[in-house]
Amino acid sequence: MTKYYSMNQAAGYSIVTLMDKDQIAALGASLRQIDQKLLTPGKEEGITRVWYQGGEPYFDVFVELRQGKIQWFQFTLRGKSISWNPEHSGWQSGTTNELRADDITFYPASKVIENDKHPDWEFIQLVRSILETRAGEDIFDQILALFDTEN
Repeated sequence: MTKYYSMNQAAGYSIVTLMDKDQIAALGASLRQIDQKLLTPGKEEGITRVWYQGGEPYFDVFVELRQGKIQWFQFTLRGKSISWNPEHSGWQSGTTNELRADDITFYPASKVIENDKHPDWEFIQLVRSILETRAGEDIFDQILALFDTEN
């Protein structure tokens, strides 16, 4: 069992969630790549955006590539987020506004992430476990390699 803390944003407190190997495998298997034509082009020339959507609400993987190499990565699940960017030193974790029930969250393009003061290592490990179920696929292998860097 893998545990991680999720935030009950309505009540303002954390909940410990346990996830077994079958649940982790199901989340990984549910990721489907979204058609490139539906994505907004990258801001910079030569940037390719890739989006995988999972089988439950608020489950997404976003990657920006330059010449086939990851420039930025973000993973969101159940109101939690991690991201990696070579311009930052290390992993960033945070909380999304997706589980809130205010007016701004009714617009899908309005996701806001509030960064944690310290990385949420339990959630980061959970993300790694989910992505490991897709090992052997180039994009996921590249993402998994980020977990082994000193960033």
